[in-house]
Amino acid sequence: MELLPQGKKNNTNVTYEDQQKINKFSKLIMRKDNLEKELLQQRQEKEYLDDVSLEIELIDEDDLVPYKVGALFLQLKQSEVVEQLEKDMESVDSIIDSLETQDSELDEEVRVLKSSLYAKFGDNINLER
Repeated sequence: MELLPQGKKNNTNVTYEDQQKINKFSKLIMRKDNLEKELLQQRQEKEYLDDVSLEIELIDEDDLVPYKVGALFLQLKQSEVVEQLEKDMESVDSIIDSLETQDSELDEEVRVLKSSLYAKFGDNINLER
């Protein structure tokens, strides 16, 4: 039984180093998928914080506003909530920047491995999704 298309023969031997590269590629892709999910969640969180901050600005400064910290809701003044939202947005922004940096580093590693593996195996390997 032949797995390659008719007329194609695989004369390339897979060495231990090649298998290690293939395994590393697979791990990088899984890590990249998880990173992209986390990045999506953080961007969504930032969007929520933006929406909430716009709504909070419409409330009187002396009114108490419930603000969720962990599993608790604290009653804070509107101005304190605005300050806390700004800190939370800065925190989310730094997390997003960090995740984007990690994503670009992973992209570069994937690109290098992909070009190395395609150079050796050509059409005999499929690294596309």
